[in-house]
Amino acid sequence: MNRLAIKGGTPVRKTFLPYGHQWIEDDDINALTEALKTDWITQGPKISEFEEKVAEYCGAKYAVAVCNGTAALHAACAAAGISEGDEAITSPITFAATANSIVYCGGKPIFADIQEDTQNIDPKQIAKKISPKTKAILPVDFAGHPCDIDEIKHIAKKGGLVLIEDAAHALGADYKDFKVGSLADMTILSFHPVKQITTGEGGMVLTNNKEFHESLKVFRHHGIVRDAGNLSKVDGPWYYEINNPGYNYRITDFQCALGLSQFSKLDRFVQRRREIADAYNQAFSEIDEIIIPTEKSHVRSAYHIYVIQLNTGLLTVGRKEVFEALRAENIGVNVHYIPVHLLPYYQNRFMYHKGDYPVAEQYYNRAVTLPIFPKMSDEDIRDVIKAVTKVIEYYRENKSNS
Repeated sequence: MNRLAIKGGTPVRKTFLPYGHQWIEDDDINALTEALKTDWITQGPKISEFEEKVAEYCGAKYAVAVCNGTAALHAACAAAGISEGDEAITSPITFAATANSIVYCGGKPIFADIQEDTQNIDPKQIAKKISPKTKAILPVDFAGHPCDIDEIKHIAKKGGLVLIEDAAHALGADYKDFKVGSLADMTILSFHPVKQITTGEGGMVLTNNKEFHESLKVFRHHGIVRDAGNLSKVDGPWYYEINNPGYNYRITDFQCALGLSQFSKLDRFVQRRREIADAYNQAFSEIDEIIIPTEKSHVRSAYHIYVIQLNTGLLTVGRKEVFEALRAENIGVNVHYIPVHLLPYYQNRFMYHKGDYPVAEQYYNRAVTLPIFPKMSDEDIRDVIKAVTKVIEYYRENKSNS
């Protein structure tokens, strides 16, 4: 048993509080039910309606909805033309799907270290990684904080590279008064239950490029081409061709009905996330053992996750003990993410090693993700603050000054 729980008696909470959770309300259920009563179960009108709503909100011309965020990344990498022998630059601090999608296309992920303040990929490090083999750049809007897209866009344009923004964390975020979703060649979104809105599983690619849009639509539907203008011949109205095999990455109509209902609440959900983040910032900003997240002045983060970093030099224990102690208090902390270059596949296949990306590794060694999701009550927020404060005080190096 955790010694903190022994000393403190009962945990701060009686029930477990996860780090993230969906918020499904009665109107969401009604929208889903109504969709299931129609003739459309798979591909139907709700899909294009959902695509149009999200694209309009984000300022993009086109949107292609798919079955999950990973499928969106894969489709974008394929549309960008990444293939055997190509390289694509991305961040080591991301969910593995970002790098995996490059591998799916036969490319090699090249990592560039992160900025210490935002944990986003560092444009200066990107510039150092450009080679004749580089085909694309995949920056990640980590935790919902948009990356330095203007600088990265300049690097991509100068090198003739495709820019794919992994905004799986950042739907609803702002960058210099623009909504995330219209600034890169392609931007990917995720609608997993812990994201800003959910379709259960689901994802989307946004683009202003008509050719990418057409390629993405074909890719999500097995590579099937039906448009007569793109066929080598037409044998009849049933006829289709496949020039390059795609995947069955289609999303269902009823998922998009849920997505439309959820999307109407996006701004409210993001605002609540920001309120929770503000409460955490106020509570933890004066605690020397905690480094709170940075939000740049030209950015409005969507706070998909809220990550503190531990100044373990001021504690009697490391991150693992603090993590376990918070779990013993029924606070569902997590860690986002293990640097991708440290995962066995990437070390064995691409010969990455510990020490390759020191800023990313330093961040990982002291990161703890706290619960943040719109359905959290004020009491939930107080519980998190109380538990974190309790654990830090217990493990503080110099308790006489606390």
